[in-house]
Amino acid sequence: MIGPDQRAFETDVAKATFRLGQAEGRWRLISIAWPYVFIGVIAKDGREYVLRLNCTGYPQSPPTGGPWDVTTNQILAFDLWPRGQGGRVSAVFRTDWKNGTALYLPCDRESFVGHDGWRTEMPSKIWRPADGIVQYLELVHELLQSRDYSAPLRSAA
Repeated sequence: MIGPDQRAFETDVAKATFRLGQAEGRWRLISIAWPYVFIGVIAKDGREYVLRLNCTGYPQSPPTGGPWDVTTNQILAFDLWPRGQGGRVSAVFRTDWKNGTALYLPCDRESFVGHDGWRTEMPSKIWRPADGIVQYLELVHELLQSRDYSAPLRSAA
């Protein structure tokens, strides 16, 4: 039986804003294994980074998650994570944060805890239930398209 959080998520991915992101090649829904969703986000070099997002309580509760290896069904090896050149990409894709289980984003459920200052420092990046999953994906896509983005230390096999 589908619960209200999964129903809300499925409604959001059927909306034009999510579908437009897919049509433009910014992201794609890979699969849903509730409460986890797997979404690939495309970097400027054409690499796809799959995010495994726990969407329990969606949309009132923000999703949380990080890069995932769908082949091994575990957190993506850290040397395959996107890198930054000392800017925002490095700050968000932190392998030393929550053991790689959450991106260091104000709209991530796990990362927001204990960062109440983010409400005033980065109000546009705080989770907005009405914007839903597209808000999270747009922030990640923007980082992966930025000039700060660098390819991972090694290429996937």
